[in-house]
Amino acid sequence: MTAPHMALPPADRVRSPLTGWTRAHWEALADRQLEALVPYATPRFAQYRLPGRGSWSGVVSDGLEGFARSFLLAAFRIAGAGGDVDPALIERYAVGLAAGTEHGRGGNDGEAWPELTDCSQQMVEAASVAIALHETRPWIWDRLDDRVRARVVDWFSGFVGARTWDNNWRLFQVVSEQFLASVGAPHSRSDIEAGLDRIEDWYRGDGWYSDGDGRNFDYYNGWAMHLYPLLWARMAGPDRDGGRAEVYRERLAQFLAAYPHFFGADGAPVHQGRSLTYRFAVAAPVWMGALADCSPLAPGLTRRLASGTARHFVERGVPDERGLLPLGWYGTHLPSTQAYSGPASPYWASKGFLGLLLPADHPVWTDRELPLPVEESDQYTALPRPGWLLHGTRHDGIVRLVNHGSDHNPLDDAGGSATDDPHYAKFAYSSATAPETAPRAWERAVDSHLALLTPDGTASRRRRIHPLTCTDRMASSRHDACFPGTDDTYPILTTSALYGPWEIRVHRVRAPAGATVREGGYAVADQAPPHVERGPGWALARTEAGLTSAVVGLHGWAEEEGVAEVDREVETNAYGPHSATPYLLARDHPGGGSVHVTLIVLTRDDVRPWALKEAIGCAVHGDAVRITFPDGETLTL
Repeated sequence: MTAPHMALPPADRVRSPLTGWTRAHWEALADRQLEALVPYATPRFAQYRLPGRGSWSGVVSDGLEGFARSFLLAAFRIAGAGGDVDPALIERYAVGLAAGTEHGRGGNDGEAWPELTDCSQQMVEAASVAIALHETRPWIWDRLDDRVRARVVDWFSGFVGARTWDNNWRLFQVVSEQFLASVGAPHSRSDIEAGLDRIEDWYRGDGWYSDGDGRNFDYYNGWAMHLYPLLWARMAGPDRDGGRAEVYRERLAQFLAAYPHFFGADGAPVHQGRSLTYRFAVAAPVWMGALADCSPLAPGLTRRLASGTARHFVERGVPDERGLLPLGWYGTHLPSTQAYSGPASPYWASKGFLGLLLPADHPVWTDRELPLPVEESDQYTALPRPGWLLHGTRHDGIVRLVNHGSDHNPLDDAGGSATDDPHYAKFAYSSATAPETAPRAWERAVDSHLALLTPDGTASRRRRIHPLTCTDRMASSRHDACFPGTDDTYPILTTSALYGPWEIRVHRVRAPAGATVREGGYAVADQAPPHVERGPGWALARTEAGLTSAVVGLHGWAEEEGVAEVDREVETNAYGPHSATPYLLARDHPGGGSVHVTLIVLTRDDVRPWALKEAIGCAVHGDAVRITFPDGETLTL
């Protein structure tokens, strides 16, 4: 593949045999994005008002977001080059700082930034400004007029004693007030300590934080919960971190040990969790590991992971022909974004350029690339803290995530606040697929979901997930199937077992009489409608590129025609405009308990479901399900 909208340096296949990318590619990608923003700047560069859907915070906040997040990218580029960049780049952000903090010249109708108030979006953006100012201090902060510095300090002082949302936002206050401390300005040490103390409540072990109370596990663990504490430590310095930095380094090292298992051979990260429009930001924790000198990863693996991800998006048109990062995954796809995401929101991708702070002669830039785990062998990785199983297959380079633990819901959902966000509620995610996210598909919840259907077709939801086990190649959890608008719930106990590209999924279901049980596989998407097939107890969908999703009923699914179907959707999937999901149906439940066993397949192999149905043995005896695979291996679930 070639980069359709990017002029990049020549590939270096000696140093980077797997991606061809070097530091020069990262610099070129950064420069292209920064230059592309200029036409969208306000007259004095305090805001970048980009095209696209606005966020719920309004146009001025969105404009500040454009400044702050791109300033982070500019800062890594400037500091990484020792200031040897186009002087206009430095000047733009210095001028913007002066204009953004100059209130009284048109207020918020002009270029001035909104004041920092409790739980305001500008708190998020202030943290990026603080980090950028710290990293570029010799080239920007130290050269600002004293009056401008005073205004910047005054703007940041809105953080002192203020209230933030009780999640990763606590860290925005920490780094912003630490910046105030670093320039000798008034700040609250208790605010900083309270924020750092609070994240201790969310640390679950093995390098995993929940983003706030509950079971909120996703990429925020890497690009927020690990990143900001170590950036804070860089600001505070080794003599003022109270010993916290060493703890943070040890935790990041634990997290990074398994992190490469989330990436497919084509560089794509597993598509799970919110804010995925940040794209390149998934590389931030591996760069941070090198920057903080705590990474367990070889330098060549660090660069291969980061460069592979960046190249993956560039080859698929990101940034776009204008040089901008659209709201979406590849192109624009609003259903996969969140309401808080404005047109400049994707520029948190800037975190993925943290590696530019490492000198050009650092081993992460000079060592020969090493392969990802999935490029070397089939992989099975159990992550009991988030309740996930990862399995990657070398022959097709796909990584799959089986979810028995992350639901992104509050601990107390008695008030009906729990939801089944498609980025968290599915049983499975992968590096080659995305969940169906448009409202009509989400509410029907076909893909990677086990639903009970009422006679009118209403599907039950998977909200609170109660993890039970997660070890080796097997994990289990329980959830209560619930229906919108009612208090009726029905317990479902699910166990997953892995075998190469296959997942065996066993459900012990409690259902009302007359209900239909439905099991959906992965949704596959492409530019053209996927090819579909179905037969007795099986169905599949296959893209033109050969990516196949299949479901095969092994027990508890009737054999007659019509019980296996494929759901087609349009413009509901981040991977392409046409998507399809195979699924199974078991109608007219007798009421009470039942057991359903399904083979879930996502692969680039040629799949013959009818043959798999005959080749895989399944025997159910009481509480035990015994599976016999074609090679004779057996599993008891």
